[in-house]
Amino acid sequence: MSEIKPIRTALVSVYHKDGLDEILRKLHADGVKFLSTGGTRAFIESLGMPCDAVEDLTSYPSILGGRVKTLHPKVFGGILTRRDNETDREQIAQYEIPEIDLVIVDLYPFEATVASGAPLQDIIEKIDIGGISLIRAAAKNYKDVVIVASKKQYPILAGMLDAHGASSTPEERLILAREAFGVSSYYDSAIFNYFDKTACAPAAPTGLRLAIDGSKPMRYGENPHQEGFFFGDFNAMFDQLHGKEISYNNLLDIDAAVSLIEEFDETTVAVLKHNNACGLASRGTMLEAWRDALAGDPVSAFGGVIITNREVDAATAEEINKIFFEVIIAPAYTEDALAILMQKKNRIILVQKQALKSTHSVRTILNGALMQQRDTKVETLDDLKLVAGDSLTDEQIADMLFANKIVKHSKSNAIVLAHNRMLLGSGVGQTSRVDALRHAIDKAHSFDLDLKGAAMASDAFFPFADCVEIAHKAGVTSVIQPGGSIRDTDSVDYCKANGMTMVMTGFRHFKH
Repeated sequence: MSEIKPIRTALVSVYHKDGLDEILRKLHADGVKFLSTGGTRAFIESLGMPCDAVEDLTSYPSILGGRVKTLHPKVFGGILTRRDNETDREQIAQYEIPEIDLVIVDLYPFEATVASGAPLQDIIEKIDIGGISLIRAAAKNYKDVVIVASKKQYPILAGMLDAHGASSTPEERLILAREAFGVSSYYDSAIFNYFDKTACAPAAPTGLRLAIDGSKPMRYGENPHQEGFFFGDFNAMFDQLHGKEISYNNLLDIDAAVSLIEEFDETTVAVLKHNNACGLASRGTMLEAWRDALAGDPVSAFGGVIITNREVDAATAEEINKIFFEVIIAPAYTEDALAILMQKKNRIILVQKQALKSTHSVRTILNGALMQQRDTKVETLDDLKLVAGDSLTDEQIADMLFANKIVKHSKSNAIVLAHNRMLLGSGVGQTSRVDALRHAIDKAHSFDLDLKGAAMASDAFFPFADCVEIAHKAGVTSVIQPGGSIRDTDSVDYCKANGMTMVMTGFRHFKH
């Protein structure tokens, strides 16, 4: 790889000017010559620094409403010329092409324009041509040229200039080239996805283009012999106030916890283990919610993840601190609560700053990928079709909707038993619905929880009457399920004959 290279000429052409002035001053102080167009050139000159015009170099003005400004051999020749290639050197001398050692550029805000609801023509005009071409050219010739493709890379460039003035090492150029291709691939993915979904309006996606910035290696994957990585911006969603490094499995549980807690408006505490809720309660105070969530399964809570949608106070923290757990997530903590929770050095304490924004989920399978919409359906009273029982009481409605929120976030096959806004027992990830129900009942009974008057939620229909019969004998009085079996009448008739209430929603919530 080539040696340290001096920076003598910089082509600067950016849409966003914020943060650029500091970089320009450092370059100018080191004697770097500037070359630019339009607004960027005016910005540079406003800082009291000279700047040559691209138009003077190319002998062509900006044309076609600004669509063509830098697309010219005298610009791209200066970027792409190989300094150690004799033929290249002869040609740039013949055509009077100056070498360009640094390119600072960014791209038109395509995604922001789409998000603003702008008309199609405005969106099309925000597809950058010159900028993306400059990025690719400079990154291709990283052996000789420094490329800064976004203001996110300004700190890297500033560090270079502080370390050794207007010059670059081979390692620095390679790193910035990698970052540049990341910018260009993300940009092209966004454009493809827009055209595939909106502009061309296909019946279904014709391809899957994912570009996620940010990579964090995990200590390992699900198990110590597996590598693991997280791609995304964890810090945009959470502040970690305390604790050890977050693991691959922690992230899976954190994702499940955040998805679950979004379903609840009341003061709620949930405890999760291996992506499933093992305790959950909604109450008037945090302390009550914690105590009843823990009472649902104090054994499984050991080593789990705790999440709440309210500020954690000192009284609740005192009680939580009595058990071992891996992670706690909340929108805020009082100072006293933090002092208590931080007593265990490895305990991960997170503040959730943002809600989930993803609209789809993706997983790899069979050398390809599966993509689907996130299951954002939340049943309400209007979704409840009464099929057994004379009427619905407010208590029954509350219990059934509460249980249904939890079963939606439980691994299939899943059954949830709940009463008075408290999870009493759940059976998750079972190969039969009967097994799931028996597991849920056994869980409740093992902690002396009374199932009399409880509600049962199922993530899918009952093919036979066996589940409602078992549930009835355990004390369950109301059932919520999607329906859809050719033998729905079996379970409905049993409920009618035994004084049970049943509603069907029409919405299945499988989670594999």
